[in-house]
Amino acid sequence: MNYIRQIVSYIRKAQEIAAQYGFKNLLQPGLVKELEVADILGHEVHRTKHEPDAYDPANPSRKFEYLSCFAGGTFQLDRMFKSPPDKRAKSLERITRNSAIYCAVFDEESPLDVIVIYEVAVEVILREAERQLDASRNAISHVGFTIKWAEQNGRVVYSKPA
Repeated sequence: MNYIRQIVSYIRKAQEIAAQYGFKNLLQPGLVKELEVADILGHEVHRTKHEPDAYDPANPSRKFEYLSCFAGGTFQLDRMFKSPPDKRAKSLERITRNSAIYCAVFDEESPLDVIVIYEVAVEVILREAERQLDASRNAISHVGFTIKWAEQNGRVVYSKPA
């Protein structure tokens, strides 16, 4: 078996397992990282794309958004509307519908390894997102948060053991 067939074979097996738990497309962008973060934090991952990323299995009304990047990167909420007001409110709902936002830093050399996870209060992320949208010259923007910003405005809830 050549390496390509071997990789595809393992992915097919992983997809079979994922499908047993309601994940129709394991290769959906970000899903594997969401599964990794949820496992660390004891959360359950949403099965549909337009929901928060995860929720508390003991209290499903507690919802969570996960932002991730590699070390040296930036966490990002993409396609956030500055205007019109109804689209802006809908964009900001991606933040406000949550009980907390988690910013996970992954290891670029070993992309399934989480280095650190910061929990940032919804109000803090919301305030910064609104500030960035107000300052933007575009109707649609990406809102970014540096790792340093998450470190200064959040708290570490996980750090990879040394």
